[in-house]
Amino acid sequence: MKKVIIIGSGPAGLTAALYAARASLQPLVIAGLKPGGQLMDTTEVENFPGFTEGILGPALMENMTKQAKRFGAEVVNENAVAVDFSQRPFKVRTEKVEYQSHVVIIATGAEASWLNLESEQKLRGKGVSACATCDGFFFKGKDVVVAGGGDAAMEEANFLTRFASKVTIVHRREEFKASKIMLGRAQDNPKIFFVANATITEVLGESAVEGVKIKHNQSGKEEVIPAQGLFVAIGHVPAAKIFAAAGVQVDLKGYIVVHDNTRTNIEGVFVAGDVQDYRYRQAVTAAGMGCMAALDVEKYLAEKMESGIQN
Repeated sequence: MKKVIIIGSGPAGLTAALYAARASLQPLVIAGLKPGGQLMDTTEVENFPGFTEGILGPALMENMTKQAKRFGAEVVNENAVAVDFSQRPFKVRTEKVEYQSHVVIIATGAEASWLNLESEQKLRGKGVSACATCDGFFFKGKDVVVAGGGDAAMEEANFLTRFASKVTIVHRREEFKASKIMLGRAQDNPKIFFVANATITEVLGESAVEGVKIKHNQSGKEEVIPAQGLFVAIGHVPAAKIFAAAGVQVDLKGYIVVHDNTRTNIEGVFVAGDVQDYRYRQAVTAAGMGCMAALDVEKYLAEKMESGIQN
């Protein structure tokens, strides 16, 4: 039996752990087998407050983990595979053990959808990214490619023109699914070029992106687009399936729905970070939400003390 269980160990989960630990709630963080979230795949983080020279993503997450542990948070590198919120105490099951608690904070994040190319995965963090606002600054004066055809791809492309010399949008279909206004903005931008009905088959380069190889779907002709960066903007998948199966409300995109700040539709279950935030998706906003969730939990438990909910 734990006072508070936090599922997820990205900026949201670890900030929630820090605040919960400082409130003497002795939180348990179920960090996953790959702790640290998406920042573990990020080389340089320059937009997290307090680091004037930037910091490596893994180093930032290591610092946040140590800070939470310093105040008494317990961290286990296990995957949560199932939860039961139908009765109290709540149950959270990993591959190894079943934990129980009256309060759970969900901070499992969201994973970017990728092209599923071996070369793409090899160069993640070395010119391949899924976040223009995170990494666009590193591509000043360079040519980049954006993969995708929806609003997210158009938004990423327009943002990247602040830095890049040329942005080429590659879409696997002839028609773009982006809204007219977003597509129009991209089409009106002189730095943005379009290649439709083509599939990216390979990301070129050994230690850094040097270009992408595409195949035109109708003709079968292959072509190389020289570029120093590839931004994949084909959507994100929130890690919310096991919670939706347990009755937590999610929207049509699969993101957890927030009720009253950080509360979900199930009393005692709170949420923070990218698993409910499909708009901002920044480390600093996730951390802020983690703080909010922990403060909400502290207040919730204080209100429930007299009824004996807290052991």
